[in-house]
Amino acid sequence: QVQLVESGGGLVQAGGSLRLSCAASGLTFSSYTMGWFRQGPGKEREFVAAIRWKGGSTYYADSVKGRFTISRDNAKNMVYLQMNSLKPEDTAVYYCAVDLYSSGTTAVEYEYWGQGTQVTVSS
Repeated sequence: QVQLVESGGGLVQAGGSLRLSCAASGLTFSSYTMGWFRQGPGKEREFVAAIRWKGGSTYYADSVKGRFTISRDNAKNMVYLQMNSLKPEDTAVYYCAVDLYSSGTTAVEYEYWGQGTQVTVSS
């Protein structure tokens, strides 16, 4: 059974930083692309960042490029999202997800999802 568990969310002031973690189990984690998505109040779920299993190539949404960094530790089955220079518009529930077949940047390409962790950025 595939399970993804996010942690590290919370309340932070604008300009601050948070580091999200995602613990994966039930699959050969190192073989798949891992992604982070977010869903703000009244908004659709949107792509934030992804990291490929092979080579570790990374992809970012334009809105977070230069502020967020995705990384993974295959030995620990963990993926991280370091978020710096946070803005109120970054407020959302952040989800970790696994893409089994591609290196997608859309939610429909991801097969497994965590339950999400809330990030709130105050102005």
